Amino acid sequence: MAPKQHIAIFTTASLPWMTGTAINPLFRAAYLAKDYEWEVTLVIPWLPLKDQVLVYPNKIRFNSPREHEAYVRLWLKEKAEVASEFNIAFYPGKFSREKRSILPVGDITETIPDEVAEIAVLEEPEHLTWYHHGRQWKTKFRSVIGVVHTNYLEYVKREKNGQIQAFLLKYANSWVIQIYCHKVVRLSGATQDLPRSIICNVHGVNPKFLEVGKMKHELKQRGHIAFSKGAYFIGKMIWSKGYRELLQLLSDHQDELSELQIDLYGNGEDYDEIQDYFNRLTLGTRIYPGRDHVDSLFHDYKVFINPSTTDVVCTTTAEALAMGKTVICANHPSNEFFKQFPNCHTYNSSKEFVRLTLRALNEEPTPVTDDHTYALSWEAATERFIEAAELNEVIHEKTLSPSKPFMSMFPDDWKKSAEEAAAYLHNIISGIEAARRAFGAIPNTLQPDEQLCKELGLSFPRPKLFVGH
Repeated sequence: MAPKQHIAIFTTASLPWMTGTAINPLFRAAYLAKDYEWEVTLVIPWLPLKDQVLVYPNKIRFNSPREHEAYVRLWLKEKAEVASEFNIAFYPGKFSREKRSILPVGDITETIPDEVAEIAVLEEPEHLTWYHHGRQWKTKFRSVIGVVHTNYLEYVKREKNGQIQAFLLKYANSWVIQIYCHKVVRLSGATQDLPRSIICNVHGVNPKFLEVGKMKHELKQRGHIAFSKGAYFIGKMIWSKGYRELLQLLSDHQDELSELQIDLYGNGEDYDEIQDYFNRLTLGTRIYPGRDHVDSLFHDYKVFINPSTTDVVCTTTAEALAMGKTVICANHPSNEFFKQFPNCHTYNSSKEFVRLTLRALNEEPTPVTDDHTYALSWEAATERFIEAAELNEVIHEKTLSPSKPFMSMFPDDWKKSAEEAAAYLHNIISGIEAARRAFGAIPNTLQPDEQLCKELGLSFPRPKLFVGH
C-alpha cells in the first residue's frame, strides 16, 4: 500500500487565543485528517512564558509544548466533538506588541523533516514569510499553498502614515507570495489581489453552532419562542474590529434606535476606551468580557450586528448564521459569501442599517435549509479547499512523476531565474539584523534564543525538531 501523502499546515496563532488563525487551521487539519487519506501535521507557534502572559486570556499558561498540545486537543474534543488523528508540531515564535501578532523565529521550515516535506499550507502566507530567513519554501516542499486570512492593508491604513505604509506593504506582500507560494486562496475579495490567487471561502463553522441552529428550528416548529433576546456583537475589543463603525452608526441614529438594546462581548487592548465611549450613548448598550461564541449565553440572541470592514471572512458572522440568527452587516466584499443566506441582510448606508436593524428586531429569522447548513459546515469547506488548492492534482502529479516539482509556474528559464534571484535577494535582506528591524521584525529573531530552545527541546544555537504527539 502506498504511503499517505503528508500535508503540513503552518499557522500564525494557536488556542487559547480565540482568533481566526488559531481556530480555522485547527479545523482544517482535523477535517483533512478525518475524512481523507492524508497524514496531516498542524504547525503552531510556541510562545515563551513572558509572551504567553500578553496573548493568552484568563491567565492560561503552558510550561511545555506537550501541555499546550493537550489543551488544543481537549478543546477540539470538548468544544467541537471532532475526533481526528493528526500531528501537532511547534515552531518558535514571539509576540510583537507593535503588530499585535505572533511572528516566527528562525527558519520554521525545519519543523518538518525533509522526507515528509510534500505539501505545505501557509495560513497567512505573507505574515509567515515577511521575515523568513532560511530554506526556500518551494525548494523544501513540493507544493506550497497560501491561505490569506487578513486584510493587512486595511489595518495599516488606520495607523499613522497609513496610506504610505499600505502602499509599501501591498508590494511587500505580493513579493514574498510570488517567491514562496505556488498557489494562493483568498477567502474573499476584501484582500489585495495577489499572484496566482483565486477567491474561495474555505472556512466552515464549529459543528456545535449547527447543532444550535437545528435546536432553534425544532423549537419554532413546536411553537416555542426560539429567540428571547435582542441584538449583540462579539469581537476582539480593538477599535479596528468594527467598534468604531458601530459607535458611529449608533451615535448618529440614537433617536431612531431608541428601542435597541445591544450587548457587546470581547477582550482586547481597547476594552476600557470602548466601554467609556459606548456608555456615553443614550440608547442601551452593555459591555461584557469576551466569551466563546458557542457558549449558551449567546443562543437566545436573535440579531447579530457586525459592521466590521477589516475582516476577510468573519467567523462570528458564519457562526451566527449557523445558529439561525438574523445578521446585519455591511455590503462589503468580506461579506459576499454570506449573501446567499436569507438571514443575512447587508446595508449600504446608515439609514439602511437602521431600517434593517429595526425590522430584524421585530421579525423572526427565516428557517435555515439543509443546503445552507451544509454550506456552512467544515465538510463543505474542506471540499472547497481541496478543489481551490488543487490537492488532488498535487497527488496525481507526484504519482505520475515523483521527481518532477509540482506546478512549475515558470516554463521559461528567464522567469524561473528571476524568481530565484528574488528569493536570493529576500534571503540576504532577511538575514541582516538592521534591515529586519527597519522593516518591523522583532529584534534578534534570526534564530531562537537559548530560552526558546530550552522550552522546545532544541539544541542551541542549531535547532532540531520538536514534534508533539
